[in-house]
Amino acid sequence: MLEFRDIEISDKDRINAALRRSGFLGCEYSFANNMAWKRLSDSKITFLGDFYISCGFGSEDGIPSFTFPAGSDDYDLLFTELRRFTDSIGKPLRIRGITDELLPLFNERFKGQFTCQYDRDESDYIYSSADLISLSGKKYHSKRNHLARFNELKYEFSPITDRDIDDCIAFTVKDYNERSGENDHSLIAEQYAINTFFMYFNELELKGGMIRIDGKPAAVSIGERCFGDDFIVHIEKGDTRYNGIYAGINNLCAREFACDMKYINREEDLGLEGLRKSKLSYKPIFLLNKYTVSFM
Repeated sequence: MLEFRDIEISDKDRINAALRRSGFLGCEYSFANNMAWKRLSDSKITFLGDFYISCGFGSEDGIPSFTFPAGSDDYDLLFTELRRFTDSIGKPLRIRGITDELLPLFNERFKGQFTCQYDRDESDYIYSSADLISLSGKKYHSKRNHLARFNELKYEFSPITDRDIDDCIAFTVKDYNERSGENDHSLIAEQYAINTFFMYFNELELKGGMIRIDGKPAAVSIGERCFGDDFIVHIEKGDTRYNGIYAGINNLCAREFACDMKYINREEDLGLEGLRKSKLSYKPIFLLNKYTVSFM
């Protein structure tokens, strides 16, 4: 029987080995993300052979939600054990994060045994690194204008180092405290994630950039180089009193950390209208669609 527990920093090498074998592009296939966002859906992990299994136990309807396991091993055994676990707690088997690439596996093995639901809110925004660095062409005219306003500022940009961590945390805490609904579970989970990223910044092999204006933090961004030839942007915060601050931190970090990567993954929009509009405005080359499969 599968036994689940909290993810720990000591799991990094084993989990990364499974993630590397799969090479999935989704933002959920990041050890740093799994470690940082575990409070959002009360996520727990386990292993089965070479498979890494993550499951969220905090859904509103009480049904555990598995992320499609990373790794390579016996799929027959994997699905047998997943079904055995959910049967033992009297719940149906639900697996999320299924991409168009993975859907045929379910259709071949389990035709007629499951329902499939597309969730636009969970689609990852995938961009060409070269596009976000150059911002060339008519489609990026407005972004170049935003960047021009930013470049009028007297700013300092630098990669985040240990000496910047305290200032970064203070900056993001200030942002958190100024937002409405500060006791909302998702905002609390986000701040926990941000603190985790900074707490384990070096151990997680994260990359980050910081903009200072008049010596004070004005924007921070954190991401990582992943196994699917993509750079994932995990967190991006900016002080909107400064014109073009988000265009600035976006472009500077793309140049600094993703110049040799094919893609930049700016993750999902969670159905937030403002965030969706912003992410679409950067003209993704495609959306990584995801489906949730529920067995009957």
